[in-house]
Amino acid sequence: MQSQAKRPSTVQNGFHFSSVLLISFAHLLHDIFSSFLAPILPLLIRKLGLTYTQAGLLSTVQRLPSILNPLLGILAEKVKVRYFLVAGPLITVTSMSLLGTAPYYSVLLVLLFVMGFGTAIFHVPAPAMVRHVAGNRIGKGMSYYMLGGEMARTLGPLTILGAVSLWGLEGTYRLIPFGFVASAILYLKFRTVSIQEDFRKDKPQSTIHHTLKRFTPFFIVIGGYVFFRAVMKSALTLYLPTYLSIKGANLWIAGISLSVLQLSGAAGTFIAGTLSDRIGRKRTLLICGIAAPLSMWCFTLFQNVLMFPILILLGFFIVASGPVILAMVQDTDSEYPAFMNSIFMTINFGISSIMGLLLGAVSDQIGLELTYKICAWVGFASIPFILFLKQPKRA
Repeated sequence: MQSQAKRPSTVQNGFHFSSVLLISFAHLLHDIFSSFLAPILPLLIRKLGLTYTQAGLLSTVQRLPSILNPLLGILAEKVKVRYFLVAGPLITVTSMSLLGTAPYYSVLLVLLFVMGFGTAIFHVPAPAMVRHVAGNRIGKGMSYYMLGGEMARTLGPLTILGAVSLWGLEGTYRLIPFGFVASAILYLKFRTVSIQEDFRKDKPQSTIHHTLKRFTPFFIVIGGYVFFRAVMKSALTLYLPTYLSIKGANLWIAGISLSVLQLSGAAGTFIAGTLSDRIGRKRTLLICGIAAPLSMWCFTLFQNVLMFPILILLGFFIVASGPVILAMVQDTDSEYPAFMNSIFMTINFGISSIMGLLLGAVSDQIGLELTYKICAWVGFASIPFILFLKQPKRA
């Protein structure tokens, strides 16, 4: 009876709200700190004299540890993954709080690489844990999980800009104790929550190699969709404050714009996952695939009083597809849910890292304003991949 009390409800017992909420809170904590780069990027560019290509390389290095995701996914099938959710934020908090103190570009790269490792060990097992506590409402579970991440990206810019206002760019290290306290709270909460036992209640009937081979076509189509969505998303989440600074906005307006974008994205993630449980994953993705590039094109045309309303629409639709894709990955009848998510995270983070560097290089050649307009049109290319996407059936 004691071990049963410690375990969250399994799939057969339905949606376990408290466990889903706990994982969402961990996502919130981690991503508040992981979202520090974009708001202070204009300051780092001025401080270290960076080009857009060098700025884009920062995002690439930040996501480079994602190549380890498949190995972490295999490891997550064998160990108590709840400790990943505590260690990940601890690593991320420390490295990201030190960004403002970096005296050289090389130090900045090292800090972001370490942060990327913390992100990898957190994001690989978390959606698989959500799957096991969300019952047959996986879309709803992923909405709560992604809500934590998107709310963090709303609060993150305000947190780091507030810290810069109080202590200056080089004083942001003072945020480190807050992260340690929060991670200690996570440990106290998670140490009695045992989900790993549900990962292996039955002996697997297939190997990881067979699972990867079986779902390769599915991931190829997912990769195509993620690539063209990342064109728009990387331009907005990494370069939006810099783009608005070029257009004449001050640092606070640029940072608040990023928070508005992420806040509307949080609403999108909360609604889209639950909606996809009702109308289907593909229909939900198709709505986002059409509305997001249209909204971005309008944003490049109107930089006046319409800017914030358009940013709200843009954030809603460009981020809303996140929980839907995660739900599709976890809908599969694979016996290795953490490994399946690790493959998706490798694709997602890998493409995003390349895209940040590519957009930086293009912006150096043709300017950031024209790059934004091109990104809007390229975003429409994700629609054919949505149409080719086959919804896997969960066993």
